[in-house]
Amino acid sequence: MIAHLKGREKALGHFGWTGREAEWIALACLHSGVFTRDQICDWLGIHPRSARRFIQDMSDRRLASKDRLEGRRVCRIYARAVYRALGAENIRHRRIASVRVLLRRLLSLDYVMEHTGQSWLPTEPEKVAAFEALGIERALLPVRVYRGGCRDTRRYFPLKLPVALDAGGAVFVYADPGHDTATGLRSWGRAHRELWEGLQEQGRKVEAVAVVLGDGEFDRAEKVLANWTDPKRSPSRSQASATGREIRREIERIEKGIRGRDKRVTGRYGSLRGCLVRLAELRAALPTAPSEAMIDGFTVWRSSRLSGDPF
Repeated sequence: MIAHLKGREKALGHFGWTGREAEWIALACLHSGVFTRDQICDWLGIHPRSARRFIQDMSDRRLASKDRLEGRRVCRIYARAVYRALGAENIRHRRIASVRVLLRRLLSLDYVMEHTGQSWLPTEPEKVAAFEALGIERALLPVRVYRGGCRDTRRYFPLKLPVALDAGGAVFVYADPGHDTATGLRSWGRAHRELWEGLQEQGRKVEAVAVVLGDGEFDRAEKVLANWTDPKRSPSRSQASATGREIRREIERIEKGIRGRDKRVTGRYGSLRGCLVRLAELRAALPTAPSEAMIDGFTVWRSSRLSGDPF
């Protein structure tokens, strides 16, 4: 039994999958949407010929496709009915993506395969709900805003990387798809910085895991993450972070009030002009953000199944 699946794999019996096969499909759908032949062979303990037959059966039933991107192959599970059965119909893993995004998903799945005992939060709603249950506001969560004609859409944890949360603390996984620099890792850390600080203020430990393929990515991630665990974290830094969060909360309340034409908000500051003046004051008062995130521990994990040509 894989606890974080919460029995969802049982709903796949309708498709003829039970036991380890059902667990595999559930893991692949919830954590990546794609998988390689080597991954399914390792999970089910089967020969590559059996894996090919398994994948071909899925393709014949129009549940999955054998995608070929730049000479590389993956099996992508795209059938809406499968995701609907898992309670994840709106997850974006069904869609085809770039080679870099696919590799990030495959690395994420590879790590989860080896650590199924962790309390993973597979979907965006589960992640958001779990942190809100701890009293952590959405304003502290990593988010990307997509502009639309009618309304904006907010996607929390937009990279869809694995996150585990239990009573002791949280584990955040970054999958390095082969960037030439540490920019991606540093950007990911900045996006999570306020959430990590919020968890640490509650006495919860924050661990970061970088999943990589090659020696270059390994050394680079190790250097960056070691810097994030600097024991010289100062109280003044924590205080500045707390002050910044309070200011950003007030900014968000005023902006929301302006957008919604809430008279209670404009009345509090005298007028719309008063709101705009207050916004300018608050933004000027924001403390300078620290250049790095801070964590309590880290691991750099190298994937062996995806070494070389992962497809």
